[in-house]
Amino acid sequence: MTAVARPRADLWPLALLPALALIALPLVGDPSAWITLTVAGLAMGMMIFVVASGLTLIFGLMDVLNFGHGAFIAVGAYAAFSVLGPVSAWLGAETLALNLAALLVAALAAMAVTGALGLAFERVIVRPVYGHHLKQILITMGGLVVAEQMIRVLWGADQKAMPLPAGLRGAVMAGDVAIEKFRLLAVGVGLVVFIAMQLVLNRTRIGLLIRAGVENGEMVEALGYRVRRLFVGVFMAGSALAGLGGALWALYRETLTADIGGEVMVLVFIVIIVGGLGSVGGCFIGSLMVALMANYTGYLAPKFALVSNIALMAAVLMWRPNGLYPVAKR
Repeated sequence: MTAVARPRADLWPLALLPALALIALPLVGDPSAWITLTVAGLAMGMMIFVVASGLTLIFGLMDVLNFGHGAFIAVGAYAAFSVLGPVSAWLGAETLALNLAALLVAALAAMAVTGALGLAFERVIVRPVYGHHLKQILITMGGLVVAEQMIRVLWGADQKAMPLPAGLRGAVMAGDVAIEKFRLLAVGVGLVVFIAMQLVLNRTRIGLLIRAGVENGEMVEALGYRVRRLFVGVFMAGSALAGLGGALWALYRETLTADIGGEVMVLVFIVIIVGGLGSVGGCFIGSLMVALMANYTGYLAPKFALVSNIALMAAVLMWRPNGLYPVAKR
């Protein structure tokens, strides 16, 4: 009996991250500044991944172009802001455990609110336009506009301050290298989300059912499983991840406005295109690449930071027209 040969792992996209960092080293010049920029880029990339992973999950598994994803980012950020007010004593405490507990409560609130909003959004707005991409784009963009206006009504149009907890302010010094404490936390959160997504989708029964439902929904329905409910759960999970990412991004900026979702969505769409439509692994690598490019370019030539990411996207698509790890060729 002949053993079935396993497909070789495609490692070329992984090499792009160290290559990008090594190219930037002589351009930056100062090794300490280069390390600081690299760690900051990794932290920024993890936050972008948390935001983008929800949209990648929804598109890759449900074939839904949700241009209203920015609404969940903003609502999650404001939900976290509302929860942090009552626990402000925990934020100002000198104990790191209380600081992290306050952030955990805020993160859970952001995910709960946006998960529930995702359920309503899927049933009222998305469900009638399954299979119609143009209608999905138009109606979800309309949902984004309505959500932003509702945020202004509920929380006001003025800019909000969202300070970091006392224990996460400042930086950790390693010789001449300064690494901000919150960035280290963001890296940890991003890694946890990535590992959890990979385990759930590839190593659990629910992940198997979801992937089987994508390939052949009728067969899964015939086995007695409710594919529609599974997909609603996927949409809620993607929305909750957007809320978590919005809370992290607001803390990263330490300010909050109703337009925060739209600001991040530019980077999110670049990441999804670079990584490959629907690919969680590609989204992870693309997020880190986009963030590193933005940080290096922002240090060397600040006016070209966004342009550099568009150029990066163009270069990747010239090399691989479907992205780094495409799983949905639509």
